[in-house]
Amino acid sequence: MFSKNSTSTVDQGAASSSLPKPQPIQKPTAVAPAAAAGQQEMSSSLSAGMTVIGKLVGEGAVKIYGRIEGELQASSIVICEGAQIEGDVVAKELTIAGRVKGTIHAGKVKLQSSAVVEGDIFHRSLAIEENARFEGMSRREDSHSEKPVAVADRPASVSTNVPKTQNGGAAHASHTTP
Repeated sequence: MFSKNSTSTVDQGAASSSLPKPQPIQKPTAVAPAAAAGQQEMSSSLSAGMTVIGKLVGEGAVKIYGRIEGELQASSIVICEGAQIEGDVVAKELTIAGRVKGTIHAGKVKLQSSAVVEGDIFHRSLAIEENARFEGMSRREDSHSEKPVAVADRPASVSTNVPKTQNGGAAHASHTTP
């Protein structure tokens, strides 16, 4: 059964030539922490059934499924359907499908159709889908600061239920005082 003969060595040689040649093992290169952070964005989430009371501050993306009573601040925030926030929200990008009661400061804000927002929105870009509920003031800010120093003379509350435009996009609403 197991014998050495010249045919078995020839067969082994033929079989090994058809296999790919092993490559040398390369050592991983060291990456600076700042470069690694730029390549892979940090992400956090608060699951349904969880409640946080206090201030939540972080960098990167955050998805909220639960409830927060206090301030929420991150680079990119998604408040999912069923989630509730009672407090101020500060972000570069904010998508709301749940409920928010408080002041919002964000560069880009999107209210999805299931969103319910009670409070003022300070933004550079605001999109409101059909059936989203928004009661409060909307003010466009061209400055690069995420949160204004002071808000003077607030206009009366505005309630809107904005339909989609003919091309499928959301209509934008803005209210200013005279």
